[in-house]
Amino acid sequence: MKKAIKVILIVLVLFILYALYICVTTGFFRSITNSYSGEITSIDISGAEDFAISRTDGFLIISSDDRAGRRDGIETVNGLYYMDLKSGANNPVLLRAQNDVPLYPHGIHMVRLDSNTHRLLVINHVTSGADAVSSMDLNAVHSIEEYTLRDQTLTHVKTHKDDMINSPNDVVATGPVGFYFTNDHGSKTKLGLMLEDYLGLKRSNVIHFDGTGYQIVDDGIAYANGINLDSKKKVLYVASPRGMLVKVYNINDDGSLDFQTDIDCNSGVDNIELDPSGKVWIGSHPVLLASSSYFAGSSPYSPSEIITIDYKNKDDYKVSSVFESDGKDMSASTVAIPYQGKIYVGNVMDDHFIIINQDQLK
Repeated sequence: MKKAIKVILIVLVLFILYALYICVTTGFFRSITNSYSGEITSIDISGAEDFAISRTDGFLIISSDDRAGRRDGIETVNGLYYMDLKSGANNPVLLRAQNDVPLYPHGIHMVRLDSNTHRLLVINHVTSGADAVSSMDLNAVHSIEEYTLRDQTLTHVKTHKDDMINSPNDVVATGPVGFYFTNDHGSKTKLGLMLEDYLGLKRSNVIHFDGTGYQIVDDGIAYANGINLDSKKKVLYVASPRGMLVKVYNINDDGSLDFQTDIDCNSGVDNIELDPSGKVWIGSHPVLLASSSYFAGSSPYSPSEIITIDYKNKDDYKVSSVFESDGKDMSASTVAIPYQGKIYVGNVMDDHFIIINQDQLK
């Protein structure tokens, strides 16, 4: 009898330690304050999870997938929107390519090729399942779609498929041909995916495509998510929301990476953007368990946060939280792009995204 009680106590202690580990590593004990009291403009586009900006030409591309609608069995409209930033009209237009493929867009990235032509890369998860709120749907067919955008005319160029594109989350173009992308999971079963999410198992990776082949350039990451590069510094940034950190690498001429440092952000960092000065801007999930509950439809809101990083080198950087919200204005922020005094903030599943004033951030 005493032996049985001892076993039960050991199991109970292990369970408590496990629960405490989950709470600590997902921000459960963080206190969220509403730090912004300025003007908020709401734009009615569902699931605006990622943005790509052309600062030279003054427009925004919006990746929209109505994940909440699909979860709830509602007919959805998914695709890429063009938003003219110069006019200030805040009137996004849905783009349709004549030769387009079924599109459930996730992470996107765009590079300017010439005065009226851009290369646009789009993570795509084609699915018929209601649980496809991310690349975690085991029934989804994953690809990276490549487009050219001339003025507001979108043309589908190519579907990139490969065994290494197995759980893609975000992508960054290196020029007219190559790109890096993240796979946010490595497991192939529901149990494996759950263990990665809740135990923080490091099974995701970063892949480089040089125009001819794919190569793993780093792995052993806890939920590799947003990715972007600073071409001037030859630095690549990768977000690990489950690790609550940003991984920094130097980029070699052959596309391989030299790891520099992990930057602790104390938040579930998502998509990564850079402003003209090289400052990093990140939409983030400060309480990951609240985000999971919100994605499942169990909670009405999930906190949002914007993180900035001034990175000079691995020994000289500054992390700042410049925006916190309980999620009632917009839940589960994923991306933040500054442009001419405004911040454009996207999210995973809300029916709108928001625009806030940069000079009113904390």
